Amino acid sequence: MGKTSSAWIAASIWFAGIGIASADDSNVAPGFSGVPKDAKVAIMPSDIEIFSISGGGLLEPRADWTEAATRNFRGALQKRKGTLGLNAIEVSERDADEFAELNSLHAAVARSIEMHHFGSGAMQLPTKAGKLDWSMGESTRAVKKATGADYAIFSWVRDSHASDERKAAMVAIAVLSLGRAIPRGGFQTAYASLVELDTGRVLWFGRLRRDSGSLKESEEDARETLDTLFKTFPPAK
Repeated sequence: MGKTSSAWIAASIWFAGIGIASADDSNVAPGFSGVPKDAKVAIMPSDIEIFSISGGGLLEPRADWTEAATRNFRGALQKRKGTLGLNAIEVSERDADEFAELNSLHAAVARSIEMHHFGSGAMQLPTKAGKLDWSMGESTRAVKKATGADYAIFSWVRDSHASDERKAAMVAIAVLSLGRAIPRGGFQTAYASLVELDTGRVLWFGRLRRDSGSLKESEEDARETLDTLFKTFPPAK
């Protein structure tokens, strides 16, 4: 399991049991109110991985679930981009490898925003003064050069679901009344960012953490996740 998966596991344990889709001014960078309607926005290939929770509670990557989830999320996003009022173009999956490092960079920046911007007071950085003041750096200009876009939307989702063995273990714990909390059957964590490609500045950030939701079953389920994640996205102006 890679570094991204390991970091997500740690974050999921940290936030287990909390369901959040943030919704206030902390989601937008200072001075930003919306993307101009004539601006071009690149929709980057989503970084998605789905896990099965074993009977012992270990997270095991499922390639078939990830493939289905990616397909469902892409379909939901294609339909959703029209409602965002954006002049959007989709970066194809075949170009995903070219921008793999940028997607990994986005994941790292997103985790930093989650921890140091939305985290507890002790975790927040005094130099940020409570503002959404984060950047992916000038490396994002590669997307501008390749697509002609002014902005890009990056997304990252990790989903887990209990295996049959895990479900049986949960039932056994409930029946035996062992005096401790029943293990959860799964959880979902997602981040999305609107990035200005000239500067790499994160203009909007959406996040989702909950112990429900699924991408692998259907496009309709994926659309529910997408709608919740993009609930605070500012309208084009």
